[in-house]
Amino acid sequence: MVVYSKSLPHSCHEIGHTWNTSCISSFADVTVAALDESFRVYTPLYLLAALLRKKKSSYYRYRLLPELLQSVAFLSSNAGLFIAMFCILRKFLGKFYVWSAGFGAALPASYLAIILERKSRRGLLTIYMANLATETLFRMSVSRGLLQPIRYGEVLLFCITSSLYLYLFRCKDGLQGFTFSALKFLVGREDAHDFAVPPRSTGAQGYGAPERDKPRVLVHLEKLYRQAKEIAQRGPRHRCCRHYDENCIFSALKVFVRMFGVGYIIQCGLHLPSAMRHFVRPSRLASTLVHPENLRLGAFLGSFAFLYKATSCILRWTRDCDEEVHALLSGFVAGLSMFFYQSTSISMYLASKLVETLYFRGIESGKLPYVSNADTVIYAISTAICFHAAILEVHNLRPSYWRFLLRLTKGRFALINHKALDVFGTHASRTFPTFEPVLDPHHTRKTA
Repeated sequence: MVVYSKSLPHSCHEIGHTWNTSCISSFADVTVAALDESFRVYTPLYLLAALLRKKKSSYYRYRLLPELLQSVAFLSSNAGLFIAMFCILRKFLGKFYVWSAGFGAALPASYLAIILERKSRRGLLTIYMANLATETLFRMSVSRGLLQPIRYGEVLLFCITSSLYLYLFRCKDGLQGFTFSALKFLVGREDAHDFAVPPRSTGAQGYGAPERDKPRVLVHLEKLYRQAKEIAQRGPRHRCCRHYDENCIFSALKVFVRMFGVGYIIQCGLHLPSAMRHFVRPSRLASTLVHPENLRLGAFLGSFAFLYKATSCILRWTRDCDEEVHALLSGFVAGLSMFFYQSTSISMYLASKLVETLYFRGIESGKLPYVSNADTVIYAISTAICFHAAILEVHNLRPSYWRFLLRLTKGRFALINHKALDVFGTHASRTFPTFEPVLDPHHTRKTA
């Protein structure tokens, strides 16, 4: 149970920057460490983004470095300013309180940091941190016995989110931008609201040069393609279905194979660096590439697309019509694919993006008010919640984010005197049961 009335009269050195007695030097230590890590994070990210977006040479000459430096300044200042505010609050209040040690110091630091970042990036950062803060608050509530975790809750959340996303995908003016394009790639363009169904094929199609002028392998491949197309056209297809030249079974299987391949290639690409270490031993490399772990993402994406397509066709055959409302059930059934790739992070991120989408639709329709700088405020509050957990209850923070904070500060977050913070009742030292900070005896409360 959190004890709000308790306070700690210790110095900043005893609680926060145990590696250095000086507040100013500690601020400089964390800022320099964060600058180094920020460059490591953002340099390849900006270069890759520029290449994927096919930026012109003028971007590399005039805009790349300023944008990179702006993001580096944001991230490094977020870490450095936290230490500064941590010390300022201690000197102003004379003591540490449960709210000032984490949330109170992180809130102004995060707000000042985010306004340094480019406006075009603030929304994405806000969504990520709001998602992380929501997960952190849920973990805090569970650890205090206020909430009980729901078995397969991430799958249920993903089912609901998928249902609403795909309904908006089918509705006119429901989705746009990257989300619309991603769903079009995932489940097929024929289910998009802007797809115009072309007339069905009425005869054989030409295939270019005469067969006598083509390589034998190409001739065989074209014959196989013709046979597969004939099979696809002969099967059952409802008159309302949009896969105009394919039967329902073939259409669902085709999208499964395509998305399974995409997921498998992505997963193998992520594991390729570790697999290449075993290149001198082909058996180890082969076993790595066919490892069941590499099939999970492919099974997730493939089954998502298959279940959506199959359920949509079943509803058309059952109800003898094609309506946008079908996507609610089809999307929910498709969400069951997360059993192959259970991820709380993915479910909560997509749910956060959905809330953002619905909110902006409400603004466009005049039903919801526009709040100026809402992304800045939400980011500051969300980051303050996560920093608060990093100080007072690391066990309730997402492990990947904790590792990121350690990299960002070169391990200095782990040097905080969590054992002294146990007085607040948050079990701050649970993750560090044997850690004892090395303090300068001339700067401790006992010798004051």
